[in-house]
Amino acid sequence: MKRMFAILRSRVYARLSSSDAAQIAEFAISVPLLVVFAVSIYDFGNAFGIKYKLVDAVREGARFAANTPTRDLTNPSAGGAPASVAVVPKIVGNYLTSAGLTDCGLAAATMATAQGALAWSYSVSGCSGPLTLTINRGATFTTSATTLYPQGQTVEATQVTLSYPYQWQFTNVIKLIAPGASYASSSNLVTSAVVQNLN
Repeated sequence: MKRMFAILRSRVYARLSSSDAAQIAEFAISVPLLVVFAVSIYDFGNAFGIKYKLVDAVREGARFAANTPTRDLTNPSAGGAPASVAVVPKIVGNYLTSAGLTDCGLAAATMATAQGALAWSYSVSGCSGPLTLTINRGATFTTSATTLYPQGQTVEATQVTLSYPYQWQFTNVIKLIAPGASYASSSNLVTSAVVQNLN
């Protein structure tokens, strides 16, 4: 039995001292790095793709709101926002759904919080974090000076801002190379669109 154990031990030592053992060690070190690198590329690429979809969603909401009359802005409905504002979460939520994203319940949101005289906010929590949509019908911006208007002009506009929670996959795999690492598992992607009021 001792002799068999000694033979087995000498074979293991011989095997470990060969170049195959070095290749196995290099492979064992590089695989976690490659996994983290691949997941990072996927995760950040996915976040950028979602951000572009969010930009399109708030543009649709701002475009619709800017084309609706402002005469009902002083008459809030039972949900806290006028009818012309209350439809914007449905438009943005439906756009998110058609783009393959979850709307976190935004399309069904009915309660708005006033953020000022002409601004309202909707918050829903059907995702990994809170989703917030803010509609400001009283936003303004100043145009650059031209020969016709040397000092520019102040333009009334509608601004729609969306804060969308994004769940990172990177935080699950970074622990392969840094076990004590602690990163936020989700963060908010914030987008905004401003469109001149046409009514």
